[in-house]
Amino acid sequence: MKLNELFDNVKDIEIENLMADSRKKRKNSMFFCIKGIMFDGHNFVEQAIENGAIVIVHSDDIAYKHKDITYIKVKDVMKVYNQVADYFYGQPSKKLLMYGVTGTNGKTSITTMIKQLSCDRVPCGYIGTIGIEYGNVRLEPTLTTPEIDLLQNTLQEMCEAGIKACAMEVSSIGIEQHRVDAIDFDVAIFTNLTHDHLDYHGAMENYFHAKKILFDNLKPTAIAITNVDDKYGMEIVADTKGKIVTVGINNSADYQAISLQIKKDGIIFTLRCYGNDYRIQTNLVAMFNIYNLLEVIAALHETGMDMESIIAKVNHIEQIKGRMERIDEGQPFNVIVDFAHTPDGITQVCEYAAKITPKENRIIAVFGSAGKRDIKKRPIFGEIADHYCDMIILTEDDPRDEEIIDIAQQIAEGIKKTNYIIIENRFDAIRQAIEMVNVNDTILILGKGDEDFIYRDFGKEKYLGDDKVARMCIHKYYFQEDEEDVE
Repeated sequence: MKLNELFDNVKDIEIENLMADSRKKRKNSMFFCIKGIMFDGHNFVEQAIENGAIVIVHSDDIAYKHKDITYIKVKDVMKVYNQVADYFYGQPSKKLLMYGVTGTNGKTSITTMIKQLSCDRVPCGYIGTIGIEYGNVRLEPTLTTPEIDLLQNTLQEMCEAGIKACAMEVSSIGIEQHRVDAIDFDVAIFTNLTHDHLDYHGAMENYFHAKKILFDNLKPTAIAITNVDDKYGMEIVADTKGKIVTVGINNSADYQAISLQIKKDGIIFTLRCYGNDYRIQTNLVAMFNIYNLLEVIAALHETGMDMESIIAKVNHIEQIKGRMERIDEGQPFNVIVDFAHTPDGITQVCEYAAKITPKENRIIAVFGSAGKRDIKKRPIFGEIADHYCDMIILTEDDPRDEEIIDIAQQIAEGIKKTNYIIIENRFDAIRQAIEMVNVNDTILILGKGDEDFIYRDFGKEKYLGDDKVARMCIHKYYFQEDEEDVE
């Protein structure tokens, strides 16, 4: 794209790439001097030029300027970066039906279900915690909400591949760091707001206001779907210009679930929607998944899918790997793998375990807490497990450069009555749970889901994923099958 298509009164030169990270080699690129939390792009202009930048967009004065480099001074580099990236990639979000989902828990489940249930009607892509998916493309995850250039480029590639919609996880940090400022959302969904990311935001009020920006910025024709049972549910849409649509169980809502039957292998409820009642039966489990499903139904119905088609599809939803995933290898006990890594998330999984586990049996939990992340929630994790569980195995969970034993001991500060042990190696911790389990017990393996890596002090280390480790241990250490028989 020509530079003079992006800015007035500039040279007629070809821009092939955009760059915000000076370390990446990008031929004939435009470098944006972004001021971040730790680094200021103005300090890396020379490195950017060495790596291919021919245009520098900056807000501070540049002391030394190269004759063959174009410098463009602006008031707000981040705002310009969003505008340029949007235009550079052909404004792809305007061509797609964009679903944005934000909240502490449920983002992955809701976006994945929207993609799954809508694809035979409207080809839909996914961007979020578990990666980028559209058509036959499967890309490894980066951030929950990708950086601006990758995000806009991905949306453009979806358009070129014939994709018509995109369900996207929108994190509070992604919103606050302006990664979605130029995304034209048609639907924004609020799940819930509980303790998380307070190491970044500092306080719940700041965390809330970061998420509220998504709804404040909606266009008048957009739809704002919110959970009225959450105490922030109506406040978050108070200033939106979009159409407000509510979901709930305990409070009257546009899409309300009543007459709930929560079973070990599924849920049955009546959906009351705009004066009509519909019987919903689904293989999803746990109370929180009713909220997730209500928001999925609302999103699809409000964007044109008829209710009969939706109801037919929700009867059997494909298992979302690592999200309330029931591991069934024929063993006579329950094993549930879940990504839960917040106090509310762990509570919800534990409440479900308490419902499905006979009173005379045990709930065994295997979990840890991420290093270099919100340390305030560590003893809270211990308190929750102490309340619901009969045995706790504390282990690693992305320790980064913290000592695993130190993290575990901080969690243990919240454990007052329940027996616990610390097994630093995550595989061995899961193995121990399998080896000590009794018939009809429930094992909860929390925090990593199907993630195939563990963050250590040197970066990512390969890991099988809790789902695969659980299956392997069931066969090898419970059924005691030979290793060559275990897939």
